Amino acid sequence: MQTTNILQTPIEYLKGVGPLRADLLKKELSIFVYEDLLNHFPYRHIDKTVITPLASITFNTEYIQVMGKIIALDILGEKRAKRMVGQLTDQSGGMLELTWFQGISWIQKNIHIGATCLVFGKLTFFNGKPQLVHPEIELVQSQNFTAKNYLEPVYPTTEKLKARGLSGRQIAHLTRQLFTILPEGCIQENIPTEIVGRLKLMSRFEAYRSIHFPCNLTIFEAALRRLKFEELFIAQVRLHLIKLRRQRASRGVVFEKVGDHFNTFYNQCLPFQLTNAQKRVLKEIRTDTAKGHQMNRLLQGDVGSGKTIVALLTMLLAADNGFQSCMMAPTEILAQQHFEGLSNLLKNMPVELALLTGSTKTAERKRILKGLMEDSIHFIVGTHAIIEDVVQFKNLGLVIIDEQHRFGVEQRAKLWNKAIIPPHVLVMTATPIPRTLAMTAYGDLDYSVMDELPPGRQPVKTVHRNEMARASVMDFVKTEIEKGRQAYFIYPLIEESEKLSYEDLMQGYEQLKSFFPEPKFSISMLHGKQPADQKEWNMQRFVKGETQIMVSTTVIEVGVNVPNASVMVIESSEKFGLSQLHQLRGRVGRGSEQSFCILLTGSKISAEAKERIRVMCATNNGFVIAEKDLELRGPGEIEGTRQSGAVNFKLASIVNDKQMLEVARLEAEQLVVNDIELQLPENNSLRLFLQSAKGKTGWSKIS
Repeated sequence: MQTTNILQTPIEYLKGVGPLRADLLKKELSIFVYEDLLNHFPYRHIDKTVITPLASITFNTEYIQVMGKIIALDILGEKRAKRMVGQLTDQSGGMLELTWFQGISWIQKNIHIGATCLVFGKLTFFNGKPQLVHPEIELVQSQNFTAKNYLEPVYPTTEKLKARGLSGRQIAHLTRQLFTILPEGCIQENIPTEIVGRLKLMSRFEAYRSIHFPCNLTIFEAALRRLKFEELFIAQVRLHLIKLRRQRASRGVVFEKVGDHFNTFYNQCLPFQLTNAQKRVLKEIRTDTAKGHQMNRLLQGDVGSGKTIVALLTMLLAADNGFQSCMMAPTEILAQQHFEGLSNLLKNMPVELALLTGSTKTAERKRILKGLMEDSIHFIVGTHAIIEDVVQFKNLGLVIIDEQHRFGVEQRAKLWNKAIIPPHVLVMTATPIPRTLAMTAYGDLDYSVMDELPPGRQPVKTVHRNEMARASVMDFVKTEIEKGRQAYFIYPLIEESEKLSYEDLMQGYEQLKSFFPEPKFSISMLHGKQPADQKEWNMQRFVKGETQIMVSTTVIEVGVNVPNASVMVIESSEKFGLSQLHQLRGRVGRGSEQSFCILLTGSKISAEAKERIRVMCATNNGFVIAEKDLELRGPGEIEGTRQSGAVNFKLASIVNDKQMLEVARLEAEQLVVNDIELQLPENNSLRLFLQSAKGKTGWSKIS
């Protein structure tokens, strides 16, 4: 057993480290024990396995290692132009010039004419002659010298470490030193042997040795593949364990029948035919709610894909089985909208629907609380107000949460406690999450995707215009308003400063007033500094059509539904991220008229901003946009995942290793389904690994 503990030896005990360097390694790179050094991976390798004859140098040669005799060493130039120039030749008869501008005294002391040296560096040509500037050079003592038989690793380091003599090369010496003392059994296997064999993966010890010191690139790639797969596989096993254990432990109410409420609404009140995507999701929900386990489903649907109808049909299914439903939205505006939308759809149905928010009047609040306790109110829509302890249900069976990332785990848990058997949960989001990210960040929820627009909706036309075209953009907006439509003008929130954002918005507002003079046009304004009631009033004026233009910061992003608004102008759109632009665009195109999104930018924008705007103009598909966003920004930046810790991989990338992630997910799922307690002998090593790693990760807390 002694061998496995060697990896937990404090780093100061490694030859060449000692207490001072150990302190720095801990502070700068979080390297505390031998195992941490093993997991500090090189970012590239240098090939010093070949010694090239000087005669075979060509203009295409880049890095080169040569061995030969120094036949000349001279100091040339004065003061700043002072340099040392040497000539090297070898048996092939070729010639190479070596130049140093610094470290001249070291060369004078250690290198002399006639010495045989091994030299490595980046090749340049000066006046047609090959030359190495500041090459690495070492004296060759023995006659039968051979080159290294492994690629030399280069490690990430920091300025402070370099100052203490711990450059990337020194770290390589330490890692090399570590491998000389590690017995093979100390890095134990953590993937079942059968999977390792079937997927032709390298053994774990071999993979660690070969990712640091590979003999060649093929071996390095095999090591990288093994360790990437391990990261993805272990993460997926953990997620599937959380999900399956929760499913097995959780009881859920059973919706056993589809009854009158559902059928009457479906056959008589549906405003339009359901899309295939909506039908598929309803079927998945129907299956989940009939099992006797609690449903936990994430429903992703692009803006306007008809999530609300799916939610409503699920609520009717609950009512058919004698259960109440609640729908929770992050803001009053959104809750109000859901309430109005649902009331409209349910006007001919024998069900009672209520709205509960912070501003519900006392008498109405009393009526609602009584109705929920007596089960005379079947559906309730509201904000955080629903979570308060005074709100009690007679028979809560379904909880629907809109825009999941706005609610914390604790808030959701409070809803579970309002029923003896936990209610089914449907979480809806209009922020498309790329499949790969959903598999890693939300892997413990089942998830459904809706990727079709309902009939009668037209995709929004998106165009890019720069500052110079402002006048023609304003004319276009005018013609749309004259047709009776409304428009949004959105200004970026400048993160560093609320004051700057506010000034920007005010300036824009004044400028718009000159293009759209009162009383012919009226403009509402929304920004973060306004009190809540003023925001609400301004928003309502726009919703009712009393103002034609809404000037706003990104407050408008989530869920505002004004079918008559057909133009969205996004100012300084180069300052927005892709998914934010997509979310904003989703505020128009909600009626049957053609809608437009105009991306205004300055005349000079970065290549990345150009790419974002190109993607926006090319597609309306939120999933394509989310995938692209993931590529451009990396997973840590995408909403809600920064806290989850689920995507902090050292080697694997959920952008570049999609296929591997899919394989890891299938393997992990299969394994956990067959052996949820990991008790089978073949899963022993995996169980031990997960137990030993438990304290080191925040995985147990993920929900």
